[in-house]
Amino acid sequence: MLDANLPDAAVPAIGDDPTLQWALHKDLGQDVTVLDERGRSVKLRLVGKIGGSILQGSLLISDANFRRLFPSAGGYRAMLVDAPPAEAENVRRRLMAALANNGLELTAAAERLAMFAEVQNTYLSIFAALGGLGLVLGCVGIGVVVLRNVMERRGELALLRAVGFTRARLTWMVLCEHWTLLGLGMICGVAAAAIAVTPALRSPTAAVPLANWLTTLAAVAASGILWTCLAASAALRGNLLDALRNE
Repeated sequence: MLDANLPDAAVPAIGDDPTLQWALHKDLGQDVTVLDERGRSVKLRLVGKIGGSILQGSLLISDANFRRLFPSAGGYRAMLVDAPPAEAENVRRRLMAALANNGLELTAAAERLAMFAEVQNTYLSIFAALGGLGLVLGCVGIGVVVLRNVMERRGELALLRAVGFTRARLTWMVLCEHWTLLGLGMICGVAAAAIAVTPALRSPTAAVPLANWLTTLAAVAASGILWTCLAASAALRGNLLDALRNE
């Protein structure tokens, strides 16, 4: 792909998927304009992308095109060493000992990937913490809203109690009302979240944590049901006829 002859003198290039998506805001088939050694504009056409690689922040072109665009660049500043995992440490020690005077610095691919992901993981941890706090506040807020709503309707509920509704029937009516609202809220939230994460799910390296999502939704639903039950029970406790007299 890198050796292909493209029309309009474009140079084929391959990039890392996060770099293309988040840094360059480009996709396959689009061009990135760079300056060659002589200061002329050259179009690099994206013909491929690699997901989650050690080439973050770089674009890859063929050696022949690199020599043509940058003829005075001599030698190589970076190399990839392919070694069996069991022999990687031994190879590293031998190369470091043999090429120490040449300024060789070796980094394991796993360490380099972890370094690239460090900032991203920090942001994800922050957002996860904020999201967890939001869930806690939201679940407690459900209970507060239900409690206030039922307390404001105690006169209405007392009237229903006076005409023959049992306390259990009133409790069930209140719970059904607010469980319906809880269900509709979760549906709207899931739909909005699905739209928000669609670009990330389209990435070739995207992993869908379906179990975590289902666990979170189940926890939110269980918490909402618990808080509505506690709020409804607290609001309907006591003598409702007193509220009717106040009316």
